[in-house]
Amino acid sequence: MLKKSLVIIISALIISSFAACTGNAGQSQTDSSSVTSGSSVSADSSSSGNSSSSGSEEVTFSGYEKGIIDTTNIFTKRDLTQTADTSSAKTLEVSDGQTLKITEEGVYVIKGTAKNCTIRVEADDTAKVQLVLDGVSITNDSTPAIYVVSADKCFVTTGADSTLSVTGAFTADGDTNTDAVIFSKDDLVLNGQGTLNISSTDNGISCKDDLKITGGTIVINCQSDGIEANDSIAIADGNITIKTSKDAIHAENDEDNSTGYVYICGGTLDLNAGSDGIQATTIAQIDGGTLNITAQSPFDYDGQANYTGGTMIVNGTETTTITNQMMGGGMGGMQGGGFRGR
Repeated sequence: MLKKSLVIIISALIISSFAACTGNAGQSQTDSSSVTSGSSVSADSSSSGNSSSSGSEEVTFSGYEKGIIDTTNIFTKRDLTQTADTSSAKTLEVSDGQTLKITEEGVYVIKGTAKNCTIRVEADDTAKVQLVLDGVSITNDSTPAIYVVSADKCFVTTGADSTLSVTGAFTADGDTNTDAVIFSKDDLVLNGQGTLNISSTDNGISCKDDLKITGGTIVINCQSDGIEANDSIAIADGNITIKTSKDAIHAENDEDNSTGYVYICGGTLDLNAGSDGIQATTIAQIDGGTLNITAQSPFDYDGQANYTGGTMIVNGTETTTITNQMMGGGMGGMQGGGFRGR
């Protein structure tokens, strides 16, 4: 009996050390603290496992510090909160041919239908800006529907179902090649409880810093990369469907080959890619979630890969192996590297 009890206790300790993304309700929107290893952002920590929770107000996360990537501080509380505090929000309505320019920190509820309209965030580099999409429909010929020029972090929170699309060739903004429907030069978080439909002649979502997805339903049809970022892509939850002629999820920095991580610990991903399903310059780490990848190359990474949990179906076959298109990559020294919540 004693031996059996010891086995049960040891097994529980091993299981609890792995990452978990689960659904829970209720939390404040502060972005000042990150989620730490072994802790939940919700007072109710009874849930466990790697389940999708797109209908919940908050996704809970327990980091794992002993993986290839130290994920203990990857998500903040506000990253994981799926509803915005709109008590002091400003409401803006899109209109044809206009640019909605946001220059101050705050929460902004965006409504309406428009053509050739851009929501342009140009705030101080310490500002946190939250855009709440409340049934927005924007169709542009050649410019992003959402363009984050500057901010510390921008949240795109889908409240009611919204649609953003670019139907023609993108035009540059000076020296910046704005080539995505949502284009951000700084940290970007996508969450919410509604559906965001994105259609693009180029990329779907591009971020030149760290990109996080923690909830909502995102449907992308595009000709180039579905979701791309320079430094990192981290997915805690959400229902993500991508159909693209190139890569579905792509993390790469042309100027710094020590960055470009992909971390997935939850959510449901249905990726249909003409090239790579998931591409990472350095590390691909999967700790949970459900991934269905129908791609020419399911995974492509130059460094290391780590699989600890979740369901992966690659071209119709379930697997627990993260295969690599490019074997023998040279980024093996990234132990303990770092996604950090900000």
